[in-house]
Amino acid sequence: MLRTRATLPVRVVAVLAGAVLVSPAGAAATATRAAAAHRPCPTVEPPVRPPAAPSPPPVDRADAEVGGEALATPGLAAPAGTPRAPAVTATAWVVADLGSGQVLGGCAPHEHRTPASVQKLLLAAALMPRLDPNQVVEVKRDDLRDLDPESSLMGVVAGGRYTVEELWLGLLLESGNDAANVLARVGGGAAGRAGGVQVMNDEAHRLRANQTHAATPSGLDGPGQYTSAYDLALIARAAFAREDFRRYIGTPTAHVPAQRGRGALALAGDNALLGRYPGMLGGKTGFTDLARQTYVGVAERDGRTLVVALLGAETAPLGSLGEATALLNWGFGLAPDKSVGQLVAPEEKKRKDDRLVVAAGGDGAGAGGSSSLGLPAALGAGAVLLTILLGVLTSRRKGRAPS
Repeated sequence: MLRTRATLPVRVVAVLAGAVLVSPAGAAATATRAAAAHRPCPTVEPPVRPPAAPSPPPVDRADAEVGGEALATPGLAAPAGTPRAPAVTATAWVVADLGSGQVLGGCAPHEHRTPASVQKLLLAAALMPRLDPNQVVEVKRDDLRDLDPESSLMGVVAGGRYTVEELWLGLLLESGNDAANVLARVGGGAAGRAGGVQVMNDEAHRLRANQTHAATPSGLDGPGQYTSAYDLALIARAAFAREDFRRYIGTPTAHVPAQRGRGALALAGDNALLGRYPGMLGGKTGFTDLARQTYVGVAERDGRTLVVALLGAETAPLGSLGEATALLNWGFGLAPDKSVGQLVAPEEKKRKDDRLVVAAGGDGAGAGGSSSLGLPAALGAGAVLLTILLGVLTSRRKGRAPS
């Protein structure tokens, strides 16, 4: 049984078909480099040690140095002369400043790990620019066919009609794997769900998240699916740059009213730090048997906005949320000029056909109910094309590429 909650029993790993079994300590290191001087990560032993697990794929030396040579380590990267990083069970983590882009520290920042539901942030970063939040889509049976009913679900039903906005809320609040499948299918256009996953991988490439490969839109385990703590910081920066994403992820509860063909849904956020940790803007939890507990969260304090991304954590003694809290506190306690690397800028080229699915990828328009969040009415197809054309003409006048 696979779930995407962060509250279940646990075990550590990244997945690759045909991998050799090694110990958890061995899985934390790859035999590809000795770039930075190795410093062991501060760790705490969980009450129950996880069993042996498949070894993650090795990291190319050039990829390991993205963001700075100090990040090319399977151990600890932390500024000299600063307080010791907290001991955690997570096998990989990064704390970075989203404003300056500075990486404040990390453990195995570029090492491959399995994402679980934090992969939904990549789905959002890739497809929110392509989908009209007011577009109404009908759920197909194929959207639900391969989902374990015991996994995290929004609760959509085949034949039910939902707005894209409602699906985003179900994805981010309830960690809905069903919502992920529907959004990927619609965002993938004629290629369907597989096309949506390809858009996710294209976006990871654009963001220079080189250790990230999606096999499923939800983060449920799939062959060759992996990410890294550093990549998750890049993905979070792209997602949190969007006002609509910040609004969704910062919503504690939402209500999807009943309509013909569907029942009412009460949605509640799964990030217990929202409203409890000072300055928390939002976060995403994850869990599968392979990934263990995973978490990405962003908090703002004293003019600084920090992201924490952690992978491979255990439920005890602190759990992923407790470890995220400790790492954020550590990051906020560092001087602003202390860092070990940088979050790299995305590739300059524009994402292909970002806005075209607004008109072409849906299942029709109509009243789909309204959630507790109301976004402005979307532009029609002609207005969208006119807006794009005007943007291109304006940017050319200014001598720069379209944004």
